[in-house]
Formats: sequence, structure tokens, C-alpha cells
Amino acid sequence: MCLRLLEQGTDLSLSEEEIGLISRFLQELPEKAMGLGIRVLLAAVVFFLGIQMIGLLRKVVDRSLARTNADKGVAQFLDSLIKVGLTALLILMIAISFGLDAASVMAMLGSVGVAFALALQGSLSNCAGGVLILLQKPFVVGDYIIEGSKGQEGTVIEIQLFYTKLRTADDVIITLPNGSLANNNITNYTAVETRRMDVTIGISYEADLRRAKEVLLDVLNREERVQADMDKKVFVKELADSAVLLGVRCWFLNGDYWDGRAAVLEACKLALDENSISIPYPQMDVHVRKEG
Repeated sequence: MCLRLLEQGTDLSLSEEEIGLISRFLQELPEKAMGLGIRVLLAAVVFFLGIQMIGLLRKVVDRSLARTNADKGVAQFLDSLIKVGLTALLILMIAISFGLDAASVMAMLGSVGVAFALALQGSLSNCAGGVLILLQKPFVVGDYIIEGSKGQEGTVIEIQLFYTKLRTADDVIITLPNGSLANNNITNYTAVETRRMDVTIGISYEADLRRAKEVLLDVLNREERVQADMDKKVFVKELADSAVLLGVRCWFLNGDYWDGRAAVLEACKLALDENSISIPYPQMDVHVRKEG
């Protein structure tokens, strides 16, 4: 356009009104820039103070829940919810303070929310799963669980807004989506105080069966971690191809299960050896037929 004006010989000289507008703009520019800088600085200060207040509120809520002996998973879930929700509200307030129309912002957020809901269906499913876990309580923080889809297992250490964290026996942290946990089978080994041990021990067909049962039952009676007032049994479980399989059953407190189980298995092997009761290897008899 400017080239056409030049070609046509148009007069590009500015009028006095236009010169006055430019002069006024240049005079007001430092003041406007200073005002914008101050507003940005104030917004940064408000954001910093807001984050500090949110952190303080989270601590107050956490202490209040601790005094009421609320479930630890509920406390963790509410902490995540407060952090995400109030931080989003703080950012919205700062945006409105810069002159954005509240109605327009809410309409925009509504549109963005629909788009995010479609794009993040998995995350929303995880959030809903977290709510279901807290309401139905298939497990709580401190429980030892196995989830049904992939057999992941460990002690629950944290229930967050979208994910639950497990600590395995070898001290590895597993993070599982709440949606998957809420929609799969969960085996909770610590929902009750005790846990039953069932192991199978094979003895030779030539061994004294009654004596073997007495020896194994004596092992259970001598192990301090075995619950004395609960069922203890040694029984014939199966007559297998190479051995008589004996079932050994007893109960432990949850915290004693793994150590107690290992101790019982070791003691059973030593006791059988001391009484000359053999644990046979799998065997196969081969008959060779000679021709002629």
C-alpha cells in the first residue's frame, strides 16, 4: 500500500492531530510500561504468597485429620485435591486481575474442560477410581495387596488423586493407576490380623508316615511365631508318583508370616533328616526288555 501511495505521489506528511497522538503515546509509554511491570511484579508476589498459604492450609488439614485418626489414604487424597484445586483457582484469580473478563474466562475454561475431559479420559477414570477406593476401602495405607491384572504386589504406602504407590518386598516402588485398581480384583493379605500358611512336603513311600506326621507337627508346636490357639495340621494331601505329599498348615500374625514360614520350612527339613525320613527326588523306573 505504501508503494502505491509513493507511486501516486501521495503526500505522506502527518497532520498535527496525528503528530499529537504519537507524541502523547510516546509520553505515556514509560508510565504504562512501569504500570505493567508493577502489575506483573504484584502478580508474582500474589502467586508466591498464595502458594505459601495453600501449603499452610494443607498442613492444617493434614494435622486436623491426624488428630481425628482419619485414614491415611483419605488424608493423602484430600491433600492432592486441595493442592491441584486451589492452585488452579489462584491462577484464575491472577488472570482476572489482569483484566480478563470473568465470564469469558469461565466460558473458556468450560470449553477447555470439555476438551481435556475427552483427551484425558484415562486420568479422569483414575481420579474416579481414587474416590471409589477411598469410599469402599478395599485396602488402606499399610496393607499388603496383589492386584489382579498383572499380579503386582506390595505394601500400600500412598493413595494419591490419580495413582497408588506400593513398596515391594525388595524395596522397589510401584505406581499403579487408581482406575485399574478400582476395576480389577484385589487380594488383600492384611485385611485381617492373621494369615494361613499352606506348604507341601513330600516323603518317600518307604518312610514311616505316622512318624513323619508327628515330626512335622512337633515342628509347628515348637515354632513360637505359629499361633498356638489356631488350627495346626499335618495331613496326607496327595499320593503322587514319586512321593507321599504331606500338607503342613498353620497360622501366623501378618507381620510374622514370611519369617515364620521360612523358619518352619527349614525346621521341617532338619527334623526329617534327623529322623532319617527322606524327601525323594522325582523318579522314573525304566524296564529294558531283551529280545531273543
